[in-house]
Amino acid sequence: MSAPSQPVKPSNWNVPNVLTAIRLVLVPVFAWLLLAHPADPGLRWVANAVFIAAILTDMADGKIARKYNLVTNFGKLWDPIADKALTGMGFIGLSILGELPWWITVIILLREWGITILRFWILKYGTVMAANKGGKLKTVTQSVGLAMFIPGLAFLPAWWGVIAWVVMIAAFALTVWTGADYLIAAKKTRDAYHAEHPEEKK
Repeated sequence: MSAPSQPVKPSNWNVPNVLTAIRLVLVPVFAWLLLAHPADPGLRWVANAVFIAAILTDMADGKIARKYNLVTNFGKLWDPIADKALTGMGFIGLSILGELPWWITVIILLREWGITILRFWILKYGTVMAANKGGKLKTVTQSVGLAMFIPGLAFLPAWWGVIAWVVMIAAFALTVWTGADYLIAAKKTRDAYHAEHPEEKK
């Protein structure tokens, strides 16, 4: 009898990963458009269009990867990094322009990059931490909040600003809550690994 065939791992050279790479390339383009001429309403809308287009690649690459079984470890790691680079630039840019308090940006970035470092750290336990549903909702809420802020609240009606702040506060709350959730999941992963490999526990 022949040995059962092993499932073939998808190549890292696939459409979802290319979309992730494109999103990374768009980050400096978005940064320039946002910061070069912040008093130009037209350029602010162009910056927002680039931001939204980059965010849409995130929605597309995930759906394509799952539908055609193209999920790779590269994608699991670099997809959230690309998201954090893009949204991080949005938060930093708005704070540089004085349109978003720095304390909001700092707390969000500490959570985002702290969890990214945690993802790499947890690899030594043989697990790749993919984004959970709460993390995905957080990303969507952050993206909507940023997309409402990037055109410049000073150039928009008051009602737009109220909605933008409601969404941004929700994004901030979700960011903190999901960060705690990832920490709990990482601890469970580490504890389960040490339960199976007690000789490696220090």
